[in-house]
Amino acid sequence: MSDTLRTISPVDGRVYVERPLETAAGIDRSLNCAQRAQPAWGSLPVPIRCEILGDAVDAFVAKATEIATEITWQMGRPISHSPSEVRGFEERARHMLSTAPPEFVALERGDETASRRQIKRVPLGVVAVVAPWNYPYLTAVNAVLPALIAGNAVVLKHSHQTPLCAERFREEFVNAGVPAGVFQYLHLSHADTTGLINDGRVASVCFAGSGMSGRAVIAAATSGFANSGLELGGKDPAYVRPDANLPHAIATLTDGAFFNAGESRCGIKRIYVAASRFEEFVAGFVDLTKKYRLGSPLDPETTLGPVVRTAVAEAVRSQVRDALAHGAKQLIDERLFGASASGTPYLAPQVLVGVDRSMAIMREETFGPAVAIIKVDSDEEAVHLMNESEPSVSAAIFSVDSMRAEELADALDTGTIFFNPCDNLSSPGTGVKNSRLDCVSSSVDFELLTRPKSYHFGITRETGTARL
Repeated sequence: MSDTLRTISPVDGRVYVERPLETAAGIDRSLNCAQRAQPAWGSLPVPIRCEILGDAVDAFVAKATEIATEITWQMGRPISHSPSEVRGFEERARHMLSTAPPEFVALERGDETASRRQIKRVPLGVVAVVAPWNYPYLTAVNAVLPALIAGNAVVLKHSHQTPLCAERFREEFVNAGVPAGVFQYLHLSHADTTGLINDGRVASVCFAGSGMSGRAVIAAATSGFANSGLELGGKDPAYVRPDANLPHAIATLTDGAFFNAGESRCGIKRIYVAASRFEEFVAGFVDLTKKYRLGSPLDPETTLGPVVRTAVAEAVRSQVRDALAHGAKQLIDERLFGASASGTPYLAPQVLVGVDRSMAIMREETFGPAVAIIKVDSDEEAVHLMNESEPSVSAAIFSVDSMRAEELADALDTGTIFFNPCDNLSSPGTGVKNSRLDCVSSSVDFELLTRPKSYHFGITRETGTARL
């Protein structure tokens, strides 16, 4: 087994980053250091912790240009789009810092004339964060920042595709004055990542990745009695009602399907359109898709870069071929996108119609720029079909009737609902079934990253005063 991490850039296939993997002794030192550092950090008032972390956000944003370029080289996002992740990181981080409670107050109090009871929320201890490559800062900050705000120490294991992101986090936390040991990163092998997760010194594991990997994380975390917060795969649907603002729906859903080359767990993969608007919607969607420019992500004119690896591109191509073999129709001629070629990570966007539930592209996660559009005859049919997928992060409804849209949303078995947009960086994110099992960008984060501690003060006979 190799003891070296190598990041192969999808831009040109070269090794972009090379790092030694951490040794068993190094992992042990890091966890011991985190355990020693956490109590002092956890004892600081929440506003002080937030002030220090806010300084780290400032330092991070000041290097936006360098960080955006690194994102492009590591995972292939067009250089014209990579700065949006830095902006999104800042927006999400500042939202978390601004909504953090000034203190984790008591949840319950008794009658203080007889006795006094209270439940405080206290830090868990050491939190391990396992972050993915597709949105390397946005997904990581969802766990790293609330864990630190809550008073925990954090050990981050980032994807081998985006290791510089972990190093950037540490650099700016150190520059801002986060005490040594409170935040650390480890470049780990798969086996050592599993070992980290089930180590008894880790109190909680925050993981973003596939559903299959999520099951493995739960099993490993349980063996060490750690709790877990998961952000897993999606197959997100949208419904365009008869009364929808069609130009808005077309523009929003095309972006929702193809931004980041479709490599998003909350990306739009299934679009259900009312029969009366179907032809018009499809024509507009296809026309807009043809305007994407596939090519080197270093070219400022590129709007669709490569997917992260050739194997990922081939998996999407396989899903499309399977759909076509079973009667689907593709609406995009790949020859329009000259850079697209089998055996490379450069993958043309694809729009399919005539799909059904038997096809892999309707059942399995599609981590690339391919989307299916389906005609429906009623709201009820749309809701039924939207609920068929086992992965269920979010769903979107496009309608001018907010009351009816909310009624439909109540019937959807999904974690997060959007009305007219299909994403929002500051919205709380949840998921059900085989998708996300936690809640990010909300006060619920802090419930997951702290634990209740119960106090009961009795009355002393000598003085009549309460004491523990």
